[in-house]
Amino acid sequence: MYKPILGLEVHVELKTKSKMFCSCKNDPNERHPNVLICPICMGHPGVLPVINKEAVRKTIKTGLAFNCQIPATSKFDRKNYFYPDLPKGYQISQYDMPFCKEGFLEIDGRKIRIQRVHLEEDTARLIHEKEHSLVDFNRAGIPLMELVTEPDIRSAKEARKFAEELQLILRYLDVSEANMEKGQLRVEANISLTKDEKEFGTKVEIKNLNSFKAVERALDYEIERQEKILKSGQKVIQETRGWDEIRGITVSQREKEEAHDYRYFPEPDLPPLHLTKDFVERIKAEIPELPQQKRERFKREYELDEKNIEIFIFNKDLGEYFEKVISELPSNLSKKELSELIKLTSNYLITDLQGLLKGITVSSRDFLITPENFGQFITLIYKRKISSKIAKTVLTEMFQTGANPSHIIEEKGLVQIRDEAEIEKIIKEVASKNKKAVKDYQKGKKAALQFLIGQVMVKTKGRADPKILPKLLTKFLKGV
Repeated sequence: MYKPILGLEVHVELKTKSKMFCSCKNDPNERHPNVLICPICMGHPGVLPVINKEAVRKTIKTGLAFNCQIPATSKFDRKNYFYPDLPKGYQISQYDMPFCKEGFLEIDGRKIRIQRVHLEEDTARLIHEKEHSLVDFNRAGIPLMELVTEPDIRSAKEARKFAEELQLILRYLDVSEANMEKGQLRVEANISLTKDEKEFGTKVEIKNLNSFKAVERALDYEIERQEKILKSGQKVIQETRGWDEIRGITVSQREKEEAHDYRYFPEPDLPPLHLTKDFVERIKAEIPELPQQKRERFKREYELDEKNIEIFIFNKDLGEYFEKVISELPSNLSKKELSELIKLTSNYLITDLQGLLKGITVSSRDFLITPENFGQFITLIYKRKISSKIAKTVLTEMFQTGANPSHIIEEKGLVQIRDEAEIEKIIKEVASKNKKAVKDYQKGKKAALQFLIGQVMVKTKGRADPKILPKLLTKFLKGV
């Protein structure tokens, strides 16, 4: 029985104002090619690079979030290779003295070790057409952080989970948008099969993984491909393979390079960097509450189910808005009442509100509902001032105008009818106009009761209290 041994190499474009070694703007949304360039990022003779301090800070911040050690001294190196997307003929990267090393990330209780997190410059973008290829140098020189795991991952599903959690952490740290569709997060996987984990098999690298789904599908395919080769008595070739999304297979690209092929040597134009403890501690103090810590706290403080917690973790803005709404709930509640209000808030945010958002977020300027108004809205539902049906109308009005829910209810006459005498009067009116349904109920047809409840709701425009209406209607029908 062969076991998969997997490791990931993840490239992340950092969110900085300028490029890694020059003052050119770092703008991933620029549509015009070759306008964000200068002699430095184009590799012209005689120019000198200058280190982007913010990119260094963001790399160290990431390393600390992944429990890495931060060495006191680090340096940049030249990675030499020739390719059309590399204007200088070499890439300024890091080899033996990275900014961060020996960290880990827990996935479902398992520690996935992180070998290193280092910083380099991105390459240009190649655009392949039918008869030729074009080069856009806008991306050349953008700060590119690389995170390399140890071969600790044991399944395609676990690899996907690691990549998804990594993206979340990067966004919580605000070091990158980490959008895979825009190439801001690029995953490459190394895979081998073995029968004995003490001795790994031949390693194959897979590129072109531009979605989390592709990561899982490509690794599942490659595990199956290598297993067939080994079971037939043949040997797996060490190579780089690409993922063909359309055919759902990996395809051979080239033989895998070794480190010596790149002729690494220290970058002569940049000095070694000495990182003080004070500098590192200041960066550490900026690290916010991370996804796993937030999951544990939401479970402990709000007692939500895992599915809802995950929605608030993934939609960071919505999770923060949820907590602001909870802080606006009445302070004189019992523990039971508060728990019920919290669950009610969670349900309305995740279902009804998200149905209205349609492309905007709760942090957008176009979003008009304040946490105070949403908290009041939830309290009105809980106290049965409005029914769930009326609540949808009120929430829609709040979303469109930003108005206070109490004002909306007053202006539109939406207060729930809870007076039993008033409801009984309406029941009599409805029954007199629907005599057939009354007779059907008396004959044992249960659907007739629901029909009559619906008619009362129509008559009251949804304002009759749904908790007492069935009881009052049943009592009336039995007495007819």
